[in-house]
Amino acid sequence: MELRKQTAIVTGASSGLGAQFSRDLVAEGMTVYGLARRKDRLQALQTELNGLDGDGRFIGVELDVTDEPALAKWVGGTFEGSGAAGAPAVLVNNAGFGAFGAVDAFPVETWDRMVATNLSAVFYLTRLVVPHMKSRDGMSHIVNISSVAGLMGNANLSAYNATKFALRGFSEALFKELRESGIRVTCLFPGSIATEFFEPLGMPVHENMMRAEDVSASVLHVLKAPDRMLINELTMRPSNPKPPSHG
Repeated sequence: MELRKQTAIVTGASSGLGAQFSRDLVAEGMTVYGLARRKDRLQALQTELNGLDGDGRFIGVELDVTDEPALAKWVGGTFEGSGAAGAPAVLVNNAGFGAFGAVDAFPVETWDRMVATNLSAVFYLTRLVVPHMKSRDGMSHIVNISSVAGLMGNANLSAYNATKFALRGFSEALFKELRESGIRVTCLFPGSIATEFFEPLGMPVHENMMRAEDVSASVLHVLKAPDRMLINELTMRPSNPKPPSHG
């Protein structure tokens, strides 16, 4: 798939994986709409990218992806009437939220927030963007960022596992539904990555973890695959998951 002069949407763009996806897609010549709630982070990323060689191609959008009416208003206002040339070619559903804990002590409001962010928001935005992708002449691509927690259950991760397993099922069905419409769907299952994700969980990052650049490079590989093929699932893990001090 040719990325240059195409349009992409990246959720959770204010930090970590989303920020790196945005950097790399802009470097490939794409116009990137980066969606996130943290306006200051988006503004900083916009200054970084557009002040170098971005040529104004990164557009930060302060938006809560769990707010479906707000998403609908933004998608309509941005892409309605833009024609096939202005329709998004790439959607990276990256925004996510994780919290761990025993099921009998897990707060209902945390469960609801996790389902809203990790699953419902993906459905909301995908549902809104797909009609615009169908209007395009060339190939389009949806990338959903799951986790190895979407492949296997773990004690005290039941809520997070549930949302990531569900995202795998959604992605599997979606790739079969949309492939004949010229829309490829890929679900990524990364292991531990050295990002801010682990900070609220009290889990220190270490140098054996993967980096955001590693995952982003894999996303670019998936997007650039020849139009005659698709990579519908990709699992990524650190070569050695243990901290250096543990060998």
